[in-house]
Amino acid sequence: MKKGYLIFTVFILSSLFAACANMGETATEDTATENTNEAATPTVYAVTSSGLGISTDGGASFTNKTTAEGLGLNFIFSVYVSGSTIYAGTGNGLSISTDGGASFINKTMDDGLDSNWIQEVHVSGSTIYLGMDTGLSISTDNGVSFVHKDIFDGLADNDVHALYVSGTTIYVGTGFGVSISTDGGTSFTNKTIADGLGSDWVEAVYVSGSVLYVATTMGLSISTDGGTSFTNKTTADGLGHNWVSDVYVSGSTIYAGTKNGLSISTDGGTSFTNITSGLNDAYILSVFVSSSTIYAGNPRGLNISTDGGASFTSKTTADGLGEDIVKQLFVQ
Repeated sequence: MKKGYLIFTVFILSSLFAACANMGETATEDTATENTNEAATPTVYAVTSSGLGISTDGGASFTNKTTAEGLGLNFIFSVYVSGSTIYAGTGNGLSISTDGGASFINKTMDDGLDSNWIQEVHVSGSTIYLGMDTGLSISTDNGVSFVHKDIFDGLADNDVHALYVSGTTIYVGTGFGVSISTDGGTSFTNKTIADGLGSDWVEAVYVSGSVLYVATTMGLSISTDGGTSFTNKTTADGLGHNWVSDVYVSGSTIYAGTKNGLSISTDGGTSFTNITSGLNDAYILSVFVSSSTIYAGNPRGLNISTDGGASFTSKTTADGLGEDIVKQLFVQ
């Protein structure tokens, strides 16, 4: 998950790079993460810079969670939900809730984190993975202690803004490619444009089955051989823009959030249909799909479609979001 707007916010804060991340990717975002526990009426988690919006009615209305509930900071980068536990990456630590967001406990450098700047979160079983501005931290005891990984362990760069874990394989997106570990983070192999990536700047990573999808600033790169090689998809294949902020795969359908629309492929990425109509902003920062419902975050709110993208309903601060800029999403 996931992804575009995280980089934009980092630009504002540090003037290092002008971009938007999903954080992703996402979470983003960065990043969006595959959901295997969908409910009849899903709970939607929307990441903003003014809190974590939680909706228990499928996105119709939101309750915004802030430092008042124990979050380390209202500036949220990422969110991951595992079972009944919410993990929120903030600008001041990892905030964990076991009561649906009613309260959070916050983990910081005092608890063994290498940095309080938590840009990505992924949970696999009992293991927590955190992408931060100083590398990757891993906890196998639910946040009691952490082991840190950085460039000395093979990461291409310490600034981690995309993260995904599939089985025993860790995928870490940086500004210098995607670093892949098959041994729990002991060592990493880095993949770059030399291996077919559209760009070394990775916005989001997603894995579906044996296929690896990497959202970059110059296209969506797809690998069917574990990252050994990639085929890059661009506007020539129907993407709305080469800058891909986030990617999500549901069944055989690929959803790519771009700077100019939500691009959907039903043929493995051979071709895409780009959607801008009905969106209140075409710059898609984050995307998540639950059952047949599409959730797309942008700088003007959350857009929800129940008809495959033919039409959207927009949710904003008027519906309870802490801010209209939705950087990352998670739906359970």
